[in-house]
Amino acid sequence: MSTSQTTISPHNQKPFVTREYPSTGELDAILQAAAKAQASWRNVPLRERIAIGHNFINEFNKMADEIPMELSMQMGRPVSQCPGEVRGFVSRAEYMLSIAESSLSDVSLEDTDKPGFKRYIKRAPLGVVFVICPWNFPYLVSINSVLPAIIAGNAVILKPSPQTPLTAERFQTALERAGLPKGVMQAVHMSPELTNHAVQSKLVSFVSFTGSVPNGKSIEKVAVNADSFKGVALELGGKDPAYVRPDVDLEYTVNELVDGAFFNSGQSCCAVERIYVHKSIFDAFVSKFVEVVKGYKLGDPTDPKINLGPVVSVASAERIKKQVADAVKAGAKALIPEELFPAAVPNSAYVAPQVLVDVNHTMDVMMEETFGPVVGIQAVSSDEEAIQLMNDSPYGLTASVWTNAAQNPDSQEAFLRIVDELETGTVFLNRCDFLDPALAWTGVKNSGRGVSLSKFGYDQLTRAKSVHMKIQT
Repeated sequence: MSTSQTTISPHNQKPFVTREYPSTGELDAILQAAAKAQASWRNVPLRERIAIGHNFINEFNKMADEIPMELSMQMGRPVSQCPGEVRGFVSRAEYMLSIAESSLSDVSLEDTDKPGFKRYIKRAPLGVVFVICPWNFPYLVSINSVLPAIIAGNAVILKPSPQTPLTAERFQTALERAGLPKGVMQAVHMSPELTNHAVQSKLVSFVSFTGSVPNGKSIEKVAVNADSFKGVALELGGKDPAYVRPDVDLEYTVNELVDGAFFNSGQSCCAVERIYVHKSIFDAFVSKFVEVVKGYKLGDPTDPKINLGPVVSVASAERIKKQVADAVKAGAKALIPEELFPAAVPNSAYVAPQVLVDVNHTMDVMMEETFGPVVGIQAVSSDEEAIQLMNDSPYGLTASVWTNAAQNPDSQEAFLRIVDELETGTVFLNRCDFLDPALAWTGVKNSGRGVSLSKFGYDQLTRAKSVHMKIQT
């Protein structure tokens, strides 16, 4: 079993940072310390917890200038795009703090109490929450669970991806500087074996996992086989579709969808990976889409002029290229000449962006998650055909519909009809690849289960505890 991990920078394939794993006994001690710290933390008044949360944001903001380059070196996103994750992290933290009191306060039933009785429902913390975070948006994903869990009175063990180990350490540092008691939040680097050990521990009450479908199934299986009952939230993959109706603002829609498909080299669970375009505007849409993609600059992500960096690893690059090659072999047409992107050399993590047409649902590129800078575009003849194809997927995270709702009331009505038919956690109109912290972030089918963000995000991190008082006898 490995005793350490080394992060390889995707753009130059050089070691960036190494971290040691704890022993099994040391991990048990960490979990015990978390349980002990939580027993005291849960009794801290909610308003004091919220105040520490605001202090945490201030401390995190002091690090803001250091984070973009550090993040780019770890996972390969262009440094020019990394400040957006810092801003999004702060925005989500502020929102979840703003609704904490209303979301976690007792639910009174005084209006229906009989004389001599008092009833109410408390929101009780679960205990120790184990958060397993991915590498692609490590700050944005971690904030969804870690801060609400802490504010709700839980302790948190945060396991970062081996690709982005420094993100969790910064999280812990900012929280402790903000006044969080020691042990309430601990960043711990773990091997797969240690991760399973923590999931199985009786000291862990809840597991929040974000990552691939196979790893999510593995985590759930380990949790089910543990010698205790615990909740598991799974935020898994996506093959998110977009549907372009014939009345769109073509230039706006193309630019938004190119960004939705290729931001972070397409390495987002809610990236747009397949687009269905009404046949009446298909040729014009594809022509404009290709034109925009050809203007991208692929290269060293530490260069501020670059807007498309490498994917996370050489292995990931090879898997993405194979999916494209298999689609072309099956009849798809690739529209982006690879020679336009000389950085995409063999045996590297650089992948040239690609747009495929003549695609269909017999191809993996339209059915299985790509997680790379590739999108398939298919013509449709009606809303009904688009709905059928959008739902023809093992995933159901987000979907977007593009139509001129501002000038055409019938288009807005059509959108609302489509919303009711789509099997997804979120449906966007004229935007994509965005998380509003006021809205519940959730998925269906292989995109997982559970809810983060919004007031419902606090529900899975607490349990209802009913109090029934008979005051008069």
